[in-house]
Order: sequence, then structure tokens, then C-alpha cells
Amino acid sequence: METRPIRIALIGDYDPQVTAHQAIPIALGLAAEQLNLNVQFEWLATDRINAQTPLQTFDGFWCVPASPYRDMDGALRAIRFAREQQRPFLGTCGGFQHAVLEYARNVLGWEDAEHGETSPDAARALLTPLSCSLVEAVDGIHLVEGSLIAKAYESAEIREGYRCRYGVNPVFEQALLSQQLRDVGHDSAGDLRALELRGHPFFVATLFQPERAALKGILPPLVCALIEACARQKS
Repeated sequence: METRPIRIALIGDYDPQVTAHQAIPIALGLAAEQLNLNVQFEWLATDRINAQTPLQTFDGFWCVPASPYRDMDGALRAIRFAREQQRPFLGTCGGFQHAVLEYARNVLGWEDAEHGETSPDAARALLTPLSCSLVEAVDGIHLVEGSLIAKAYESAEIREGYRCRYGVNPVFEQALLSQQLRDVGHDSAGDLRALELRGHPFFVATLFQPERAALKGILPPLVCALIEACARQKS
């Protein structure tokens, strides 16, 4: 009897020109091969995610790079589902930014939290331009020992690449991290680059793009960890 495949929802607006979007299917294929699992994925365009979208049919969620999304509310709806229903979640780059925004609005009650890319003049612009843009940059990242991400990489020191211009506004960082959200990765300058959610089986968000390794035929550890988390939940 064949078990039902692991179904991953890719939250984002597919664009074949985006390097990360080229890499993600390859990364999922490498993880499926490594773990000997049947993994299927479906792109969920943000402007088609609404109250009728059958999110419960997915085992895991990956909010992918290349924002601003066509519909921020659609992306936030899917992230909220993954967070509240304890479904494994990975957010990379734009996915990191929107995971932060969803948490701020719906857990911390910051209804006025906005993304500086789309609302630069907002009083609570939670995501603001990085002091040094990380477009096609590679940097070292220190991971908190014992974190999900450190376990995935089996190391506390990693190097990863970015294509990113926005990060957490330092003005709000301390308040943002006051409850379940924990900082688990910092770059060489000490800036926040990875987050996890306490009390959730697998909720990891990174400002860097680990999926890019798949374009060189390398299995990204975090993608493997996401699929493993989905398999655990199902069993």
C-alpha cells in the first residue's frame, strides 16, 4: 500500500526568472531522493489564497523569495494557517519578512505593522532597508546551538547567500523577540538573519536563501529538515 505523498505548498508568485524559484523544485527533489519519500509541491499564487483555499490538504508550507507579493494578505493568511495549525513551515528571504509581519500582527497585536517595501512611510514599518543591501552577497552566520536550524546544518557556523534588501527594523527587534519568536541566527556583524517559533514543531525563517545550493546539486539541509518534519507529523 503506497502512502499518501507529502504535499508542500509554495506560498509565492511563481516567476521562472527568479533564481530561487528555479532552485526550489530541485531542492525538494533532492530532499525526496535523500529521504526516499514521495514529495509533491504546488505553487500557491498569493492573489488566489482566500478563505476557500484548502490549506488543510498540505503537510507543509514554504513561503518563498521574490516579494512584494501580488497579494500580501493572501501570503499572510497561509502563514497564519501554518503557524496556528502547527504545520511545518519554512520562510526564506521574502518568506522570512512576511512570517515576521504575520506574527507581529496576529500574535503581538500590532495591527499597524507594515512592510517598508510596500508602506515605507508607515509608523510601524517592521521591515526596513538593510544598512548594507545583501543582493548576491555571501556571509557567515552564527547559529544558536540546539536550535532547529543548527540541528539541520549540524553546525553552529555556516555560510549562505542572499538576494535581499529588507530586514527587521532594529527599533522593534527587542519587542518582537519578547515572546515565542526567538532569534537563532546572526551574521558576522551581529544582525538578525534567522528566526524560530517556540512551541511549534517546525517553524523556521531565514533572510538568506538556502535553496540556492540545489542549483549546484547540493541538498540544502533546511529543506531536508522541512520534509523530515512533515513526515514526522504525518506518522
